[in-house]
Amino acid sequence: MCGRYGLSLGAADLARVYRAIGEDIDGWTPRYSIAPSTMVPVLRARPDQDADSPAGVRVLEPAKWGFKPSWAKEKGPRPINARLETVATNGMFRNAMKSQRCITPMTGYYEWTEQGSKKVPHWIHADGRLLNAASVAAATRTDDGWLVTVAIVTTTSTDSAGEVHDRMPVFLGEDSLDEWLAPGKLDETSVQGLVSLAADDAARIARGLGTYRVDPRVNNVRRIDPSDPDLIAPVEDLFGT
Repeated sequence: MCGRYGLSLGAADLARVYRAIGEDIDGWTPRYSIAPSTMVPVLRARPDQDADSPAGVRVLEPAKWGFKPSWAKEKGPRPINARLETVATNGMFRNAMKSQRCITPMTGYYEWTEQGSKKVPHWIHADGRLLNAASVAAATRTDDGWLVTVAIVTTTSTDSAGEVHDRMPVFLGEDSLDEWLAPGKLDETSVQGLVSLAADDAARIARGLGTYRVDPRVNNVRRIDPSDPDLIAPVEDLFGT
């Protein structure tokens, strides 16, 4: 799974890298510990009204991490991850996979191993490069307008990431973004093609990921400053042993 991640780019840099319009994310600044229920920037595509482009227009907008389709009960589950193996068939995510795909930008994510009774945090990353985490979104009408929620798609971990945890986010290459984000509703054949594309990209990008241990203070999400870049600094001697 992916239960915490970091993003070292602010709103302006994200818009530049993705060649996207930023909507309501002007206050976004780099954060090195992002937990579920946080409002985060996601990349989506909307139909281009002024040009006949199947890729649409890229838009960065805020979304709450924790998926809630419009039909979900108020006290129902808010999954933060969706499995690539079942995202096209699971009733929670099936419609979103057909028509509400997005990207959750990150520069790395955390996973934990156990050392005796202690949880050891690891930072899994691509040497500071931006990672495009395949995601699915849902929109729910609220008293204040529309709330977009998101789940990050995961797959079986391989290579260095697989030594830390058995699941990892599905990362897409830049050349796959337009196909993943394409606006409009896909048929079953196209959805299965996207699942295969995502699986291939995830396996390829996993080979370039690295991992190292970080300070255990990151374990307590309530007591850390998420804007502190030292959260992802490598630490060798974790427990003074």
